[in-house]
Amino acid sequence: MTEGTKSTAGTAATAGTAATAGTESTAGTAGPVLNPIQARTLEMLRRRGDPVVFDPAMIDDLRRDATEALAQLEARLAAIDTNADLYVSKHRLSSILGCEVQALADEEFAWNPAIAGGQVAHRAIQLGLNWRGQPEPAQLVDEALAKLSDEETSIGDWIAGLGEADRSDLRGEATERVTKFMECFPPLDQRARPMTEARLQWPLSGTIVLAGKVDLVIGRVTDQESRKVIIDLKTGRPRPQHRDDLRFYALIETLRSGVPPRKLASYYLDAADAEVEDVTEQLLRSALRRTLDGIDALIALRAGEREPVKRPGGPCHWCPLQQDCDEGQTYLAERDEY
Repeated sequence: MTEGTKSTAGTAATAGTAATAGTESTAGTAGPVLNPIQARTLEMLRRRGDPVVFDPAMIDDLRRDATEALAQLEARLAAIDTNADLYVSKHRLSSILGCEVQALADEEFAWNPAIAGGQVAHRAIQLGLNWRGQPEPAQLVDEALAKLSDEETSIGDWIAGLGEADRSDLRGEATERVTKFMECFPPLDQRARPMTEARLQWPLSGTIVLAGKVDLVIGRVTDQESRKVIIDLKTGRPRPQHRDDLRFYALIETLRSGVPPRKLASYYLDAADAEVEDVTEQLLRSALRRTLDGIDALIALRAGEREPVKRPGGPCHWCPLQQDCDEGQTYLAERDEY
């Protein structure tokens, strides 16, 4: 399902479109020299073999199943509250399909340096994709901080209220991520239509909306051929949730555009390596089932149809209810034994 064909201009294709830096340009001149990590990343993105084309009838069937299921779930939601809306994100899904007690406790979102550092880094990377010349990571981060703090958003207000020491810590966190990104990714050719913080949403109307914001998308929709590569930038160690998050994005992209992405990748900046997965019909159908299961659980708990279920796991480490949760304390104690 992956490809390595050449473009009509004779350049090596990557991410399903024109070449990224490191391959030959249309003028025949050599691109910039890549370091070993960038070369490995380019190889990950490159497509090989025949183009990937999904059966349009399968896409129509998937959309029909999703539309009918959401209509039934919206009717249940309306029975609770006629004015209720449900915004379904990757975080809300993974939370409710994990420990339901923790998911309900986490409904109130608050910014912290770790989460904000990722947002600042993503904005800095977005600036870097369109910046003339070769900016330094810290320069991009400073510009991103300035822009975000001027915006009338929750993160803008949070950044604007930081003291100098906390702002410095945030700047360092974001600069580290941007530096690693620039070390790991080759310069992305604009013909590959790279986008950061790319918003996805489906459907257009309704009380239940599937939505997300993708760290990096490379490629574009063209005819029925799958060309897009969806990439989540991560720090730390791989977790099964990361694959589920990307599959959720693939589902939304398929429902909104009618053309599935070609490939999904969780890129771990600390390790300079990625977990990569080709998109298949089975993957999309599994993602739809998981999404509907999560929405069903959210509505059931909102309606008081049952008590939330405790499911101890990795998130117990940062759960605000940890001190008063016997199951969580037992789980953490058993993990510490190993």
